[in-house]
Amino acid sequence: MRSKVEKIKAGLSNYKGVVVAFSGGVDSSLLLKLATQILKKNVVAVTAVSPLHPKNEINEAKKVAKSLGCKHLLIQTHELTDPKFVSNTKNRCYLCKLELFTRIKIIAAKYDYSVIEGSNRSDLSDYRPGIKALKKLKVKSPFIEAGITKQEIRTLAKKLHLSNWNKPSTACLASRIPYGTKISKIVLQRIGKAEIYLGRLKLSQIRVRDHFPVARIEVYPREFNVVLKNRKKIVRYFEKLGYKYTVLDLTGFQTGSLNK
Repeated sequence: MRSKVEKIKAGLSNYKGVVVAFSGGVDSSLLLKLATQILKKNVVAVTAVSPLHPKNEINEAKKVAKSLGCKHLLIQTHELTDPKFVSNTKNRCYLCKLELFTRIKIIAAKYDYSVIEGSNRSDLSDYRPGIKALKKLKVKSPFIEAGITKQEIRTLAKKLHLSNWNKPSTACLASRIPYGTKISKIVLQRIGKAEIYLGRLKLSQIRVRDHFPVARIEVYPREFNVVLKNRKKIVRYFEKLGYKYTVLDLTGFQTGSLNK
C-alpha cells in the first residue's frame, strides 16, 4: 500500500492546486487529507447540498473539512429540476454526477485548479454509471489510478488519525428508490428520516429501500437482532412516515442491491 500512496502523492505534487469533491465520507476525507499534506493551502473542498443528501451528512463534512484546515465551499445542486433525473432511469447516477462536477469545474476554473474525487478500485465492481460522467468531464480519480481498495483506504485513514476512518459507506438517498419510480423531495425526506431514526440504534450499515408503501430495511445479518428487538418502535415510527409495511431483508445489507 505504501507504493500506492507514494504514487498518489507524486501525482498530487504535479498540480498547482486541486478542488476535491468532498462528501464527508472516508474516501473523500482521505483524499482531502493527502491533498492538504502535499498542496497545503492550494486545496478547496466542495460539498453538494441538495435533498439527495441528509443534513447530518453535510454537518459531518463541515467538521472534517474544518479539522483539516482547508477552504470548504457548499454548493446547491438542482438534480430535481431535471426531468430525466426525476424519472429515475438507470443512468440516474450519470446525470447526478454530470450536474455536480460541471458545477465543481466552474469553481476550479476560477482558481485555475484541477478537480479530483475519491472513487476507489472497489467501486468498479458495482454498476457505477457516474464514473462515465467523470471521464467525460476529465475529472481525476487518484485512488482508482493507484489501484487502492476501500479496505486500504480505511486502513490508511485510521493510520492518519482521521476521525471518520470507520464511518459506514454512504450513497445519495436516490439510490434507495427502485429504477422507474419517480424521485421527489417528499420521498427523499421520508427515506432520510427513516434512516436517521435507525441510525440511533448504532447499526453499522443502514439502507431503507423505498418500495412504497413498503419499507425494506437492509442491515448486516449480525445486527438483525437489534432491529427485531426494536421492531415495535420502528414499525410505529415508519407508519408515521407513511409506510404501510416495514420489512427486514433477510439477505442483509448489500451495496447497490437495487442494481440487481
